[in-house]
Amino acid sequence: MKYTIQAAVTGEFDEVVDATNAALESEGFGVLCDIDIQATLEEKLGEAFRQYRILGACNPSLASSGLAEEIELGALLPCNVIVYESDDGDVVVSAVDPGQLVGIADNDALDSIATEVTERFDRVLTAVTDEFEPAPEA
Repeated sequence: MKYTIQAAVTGEFDEVVDATNAALESEGFGVLCDIDIQATLEEKLGEAFRQYRILGACNPSLASSGLAEEIELGALLPCNVIVYESDDGDVVVSAVDPGQLVGIADNDALDSIATEVTERFDRVLTAVTDEFEPAPEA
């Protein structure tokens, strides 16, 4: 089952993270948390890992609408967007597929919210690929 939407670009990792944050902000999302998996695994386990960041993105207006329809939806928030270094050196930006995420709730009232978040995430990915060269198809 596919549960993300994504784009791969060629560029410097930190610059792609910055561009992703800016694109999320332009779509009304705040990044509530930024988890550096590479640093965390090194610190906690002494293990080396590729560059990998988890951005916990939230659009307050859409979150409020979703919670009004489904109070337990908070267990699925914030929506995660990940930025990581692929095996071939490209940088992948991947967002949770909102349709799949809210599909867990089995509440049709959330469909329009999921559609809105999907459209915004699609624009975020487009903004990142417009700023950097898209990675060649594997």
